[in-house]
Amino acid sequence: MEFSHIEGEKVRMVDISGKEDVPRIAIAEGFIRLKKETIEAITSNKVAKGNVLSTANIAGVMAVKRTSEIIPLCHPIPITSISFDFKIEETGIRVSCAVKSFGKTGVEMEALTGVSVALLTIWDMVKSLEKDSSGNYPDTCIEKIAVVKKVKE
Repeated sequence: MEFSHIEGEKVRMVDISGKEDVPRIAIAEGFIRLKKETIEAITSNKVAKGNVLSTANIAGVMAVKRTSEIIPLCHPIPITSISFDFKIEETGIRVSCAVKSFGKTGVEMEALTGVSVALLTIWDMVKSLEKDSSGNYPDTCIEKIAVVKKVKE
């Protein structure tokens, strides 16, 4: 695969210096499809690696705080609040992440990063339960990661 560079093209952060500091909120959501037996192991706290939802919560918080280190042109911003919600459903777990800040730019990338890492952490914690006999994950799937709400006050 070849990659080309367009002559004179610049990659840079957006200049937000002229923007006002205002309260900002973003909520992102995603879903991980899991086997019924895996969901039962999570709810009864019988996963070998430990408490799945607590670990996913901590991983998500850490990811939100480090978003600007992961996404190259994302501004480092002061985060004032991070919260996660985990809803056990019949076919998997729905994760939502709410992020608040008081600043010049939105927090949707932080919320998306948090929910993505929380979902990946769930997968990592339960992968031994989700594998089939050949070591693949035919039923496991992360779906519909999206910003469901954005507020700029």
